[in-house]
Amino acid sequence: MYTQVSDIERVNRSFYEPLWKQAHLVHPQRFNTWPIVAELASQRRCLEVAPGMRPRMPLEGTQFVDLSETAVEALQRAGARAQVANIDHLPFAEASFEMVCAMDVVEHVSDDVGALTELARVVTDEGILLLAVPLFMRCWTAFDQLVGHYRRYEPEELIELLRNVGFVIEQSAVFGMQLRSSKLLDLGMWWLRRHRRRAMWWYNNVFMPLGLRFQKPIRLEAGLIDVPGMDQVLLVCRRRRLCF
Repeated sequence: MYTQVSDIERVNRSFYEPLWKQAHLVHPQRFNTWPIVAELASQRRCLEVAPGMRPRMPLEGTQFVDLSETAVEALQRAGARAQVANIDHLPFAEASFEMVCAMDVVEHVSDDVGALTELARVVTDEGILLLAVPLFMRCWTAFDQLVGHYRRYEPEELIELLRNVGFVIEQSAVFGMQLRSSKLLDLGMWWLRRHRRRAMWWYNNVFMPLGLRFQKPIRLEAGLIDVPGMDQVLLVCRRRRLCF
């Protein structure tokens, strides 16, 4: 997924490509992000980066890019515009899109400043960035390492990072789910390491559908929220050109 070529190939080949090959495309209307996305994306030129088989933006009218050929082909079969590309070198001109979505992506990139700068390059002034990232290094687990995370973000660090590349956080919400049981996490990791194909089948065919069924509505609040126990955040950011 998302930095130097060797890292991209390694993570995509070892984890995401096998996962997507066993998965069905989940349409964006099934996610709890859809009410937010549908409102924000309306009448805007949109790009989603690295959605895999779980796109959040409308399939119709959105440009998708992903490193996975499996995901790109599935999106194309569903009628979406999709092509193979990497977040650190997007094949689009400056200010091509009024909204850019990158869910669970930048934590996979060694040079996250470069990745966010590239997202800022292709979005218009006053355009929107919809971003989801994991929080707090104290929440780091072996699963973070397995899926290719480089980091989790501290809130103040995240605010400063986005500000430096020209984004202001307008709204945010609790997002995602962290296993509270270390025993369940250890069991999942054991299966992924020793019986990965079977573990991925269970994830795609059992746990993913159950997760979709029991999603909670997302409630956006102004600024960067502070919720005890939150380990992942959804951000609605606005592109502001810096003046010096």
